[in-house]
Amino acid sequence: MEVEFPDDFRCPISLEVMSDPVILSSGYTFDRASIQRWLDSGNRTCPVTKLPLPSRPSLIPNHALRSLISNFAPAGVPKTPPCPSLDPHALLALLSFPADADTLAAVLRLSKRSAAFRRLAVDAGAASVLLRHAGSGDRPDLQDLALRALLHLSLDGDDARVGLVAEGAVDRLAAALRSSPNVAALAATCLTSLAMVEVNKCTIGAHPSAIAGLAVLLREGKGRERREAATALYELCKFPENRRRAVRAGAVPALVDLAGAGSERAVEVLGLLGKCREGREEMKRVDGFVRVLAGVLRYGSSRGIENALFVLNLVCSDSKEMALEARKEGAFELCLALAGNDNGKIGKNAVGLARTLENGQLVDL
Repeated sequence: MEVEFPDDFRCPISLEVMSDPVILSSGYTFDRASIQRWLDSGNRTCPVTKLPLPSRPSLIPNHALRSLISNFAPAGVPKTPPCPSLDPHALLALLSFPADADTLAAVLRLSKRSAAFRRLAVDAGAASVLLRHAGSGDRPDLQDLALRALLHLSLDGDDARVGLVAEGAVDRLAAALRSSPNVAALAATCLTSLAMVEVNKCTIGAHPSAIAGLAVLLREGKGRERREAATALYELCKFPENRRRAVRAGAVPALVDLAGAGSERAVEVLGLLGKCREGREEMKRVDGFVRVLAGVLRYGSSRGIENALFVLNLVCSDSKEMALEARKEGAFELCLALAGNDNGKIGKNAVGLARTLENGQLVDL
């Protein structure tokens, strides 16, 4: 029988029991690996409060909570579920499709803890078994465990990421995007990790269901699924051709909606999509686009403001009508107020947009 841990022991990002809890300056505690991935992806807001963080956030060990987690277990219940084998080689020998939950859970635990085990698992062909479970919706519990294990395998470096794609990971993850909300969010996170390698950006983008599935998740998902989908699109759309694919998949209206809900990441993705003409044309068609970005200028984080200025300048430079609408929303006055901002990029972008709105002339992009 597996122990039922209190919700306070679980990381707000991964929803797993924390093994190395750390406190952010916002006062919230996260598992170190999860919050580090969040920060490494360029985020500079607290995942819970959405408030801005320092440019170099400190991660303070939460020794008290770590001790509580370590010592917690209801009477008569073991702290960890039974493991089929303590020997990694024997464990991997047991791993076949279909696997049982205990075996997958043991693989997940060792994948989290040991780089040597991750390399051993890849060499032993464990990835193919995990991928089959990841793409199969018959057992969501096994699918969840397999995706978490794959995520840890993918974090082992670029060679691991390229190898997983060569094993057919994109097919399986694209299928998982259509599964339960938690599984879909995990699949999107895995795609983000795989897309960290340039060649994988191209391969994932060329898949007929990957970007389309992320766009559906962005439109129809809830909080976590939408955030993970936006992050995956942000990484993928660093590759120019994927920007047009995301636009064709219908990502722009959903991103505008998410930006209106306070998502800094959504504004960053819009900044990438605005670099292609298809993206700018689609933004012009979204009702309330300028109003939403003007709201970001008023109330957003530093990174959100920086990107909102950039996107508005792209679109308003391309359209007198959008420039007029931006002036009506008070964007010109906001630019004047932001021009002297301590953040150099904000000041530069504010001056650029102010000039565009003042001149009212089309700029050849």
